[in-house]
Amino acid sequence: MNNIHKTAIIEDGAQLGENVTIGAYTIIGKNVKIGDGTIIDSHTVVEGKTTIGKNNHIFSHAAIGTIPQDLKFDGEDVELIIGDNNKIREFTLFNPGTKGGGSITKIGSNNLFMGYTHVAHDVIIGDNCVFANCATLAGHVEIDDFVVVGGLTPIHQFCKIGTQVMIGGGSVVTQDIPPFCLAEGNKAVLRGLNLNGLRRRFDNREDINAVKTAYKALFEGGRPLSDVANELLENENKYVKELASFCLSTKRGIPFNRK
Repeated sequence: MNNIHKTAIIEDGAQLGENVTIGAYTIIGKNVKIGDGTIIDSHTVVEGKTTIGKNNHIFSHAAIGTIPQDLKFDGEDVELIIGDNNKIREFTLFNPGTKGGGSITKIGSNNLFMGYTHVAHDVIIGDNCVFANCATLAGHVEIDDFVVVGGLTPIHQFCKIGTQVMIGGGSVVTQDIPPFCLAEGNKAVLRGLNLNGLRRRFDNREDINAVKTAYKALFEGGRPLSDVANELLENENKYVKELASFCLSTKRGIPFNRK
C-alpha cells in the first residue's frame, strides 16, 4: 500500500510500485516510473522520462529529471535512469541525457549523493559511490564503482573516473583519474594510490603490491606513459591490466607530475 500525502500531485500516467511514499507538495510527472519501497520526501519535483528503482530515498527539495542545462537541448526524447538503494539528499539536481550524448543519464545502485550534488546530462555513474556536498558533475562525465568525490569538487565535462578512486574535497578535476588512485588539488593531480580503499576491497596484499609497482612505473618512472602501459598489459594481475588499459584509453589525459 502506498503512502501519498494529500497535497502531493501525481500526474496521470505516472507509474508507482508498491509501498512507495510521496511527501507533501511533491510533484510526480506523467512519464515517471517509481519502484517498490522508494521514499520521496516533501517539496520534490520528479519529471521527464525518469525511471527510479527500488528502495531509494530522495530527500526534500530535490529536482530529479528536469531538462538538461544544455543550450543545444531542443525538447528531444531523453531519459534519466536511477537504480536501487540510492540516497539522494536535499537540493540535489539530476538531469536526463541529450541527443548528442546518447540521450540517457544513468545512475547505478547503492550510491550516496549528499546535499546540492549536481548530476548533469549524459552522466554515467556506477555503484557504491559517495558524492559529498556540492560535488558537481558536468555533462558526459563517467564514474566507475566505489568512487568517493569530496565536497565542493567540480568535474569537467567528458572526464572519466576509474573504480575505487578518491578525490579530495575542494579539488578541480579537468582530466581523467585512473582506477585505484587518489587525486587532489586545483587543478587536481594524482597524489598516490587510494590505499585505504584498496585495503578494504582487495582480497590480498599481493594485489595491492602489484598495483603499487605498476603505479610507480607509470607515474614516477619518467618513461612515456603509453610505453609503460603497453608493457603492463602483459602482467598477469587483473588490477594492473585494468590500470594500464585505462591509461591507454584516456581521451583527456591523466594529471601527474612528469619527471
